[in-house]
Amino acid sequence: MNDLLENLAEVEARIQSACTLSGRNRDEVTLVAVSKKHPVERLREAYDAGLRLFGENRVQEAMAKMPELPSSIEWHLIGHLQTNKVKPVVFSEFTLIHSVDSEKLLMALENESAEQGRVQPILLQVNVSGEGSKFGLEPGILLPLLEKAMQCHHLDIQGLMTMPPLAEDPEKAAPHFAKLRDLRNEAARASGFPLPFLSMGMSHDLQVAIREGATHVRVGTDIFGARKG
Repeated sequence: MNDLLENLAEVEARIQSACTLSGRNRDEVTLVAVSKKHPVERLREAYDAGLRLFGENRVQEAMAKMPELPSSIEWHLIGHLQTNKVKPVVFSEFTLIHSVDSEKLLMALENESAEQGRVQPILLQVNVSGEGSKFGLEPGILLPLLEKAMQCHHLDIQGLMTMPPLAEDPEKAAPHFAKLRDLRNEAARASGFPLPFLSMGMSHDLQVAIREGATHVRVGTDIFGARKG
């Protein structure tokens, strides 16, 4: 528990410092504690330390953890989502899905959310780097997809998400974060969607992401330590 408290305090200090240097308020940045592959016991420790928002990559892992933990926890799905997992994702009421990366997935979520009688908040994942190994929409597809999304009455498109190429130097992520921010601004003007959220930045580059406008940073290793497996 002590190590988790120390880790969380250090992460919080980095977020606060980045906000101060960027002239932003701390409450403009949401910390998503990435809990994938960490056991329920470790998440309980994080909950006792004050964390209330967890991000999971895999639907089945998240669904197994949810009943074992307090109902006051807010769950975000941050990993790639296959269309055959849409039904349980909507049923589990994830507060936000960060990783909608195709028209097919968008429409599957719309149809399932309509079937279940709820509105599902989502982010559109954009592959700003063009890496073939990354999931995400090509930037040129974003505006046409938003036009289709405007016809979806059971989805709430709240913003964009990206993952930059892995690099030892956090500053190498800055152009990718800036590109996502600029795409968001352009898309918001063109579509009429406010798109207030930018999910970008992880343990090693969260300060750069905040400087470039991140509203959600996804931090796992620097809170929970290295994952096993």
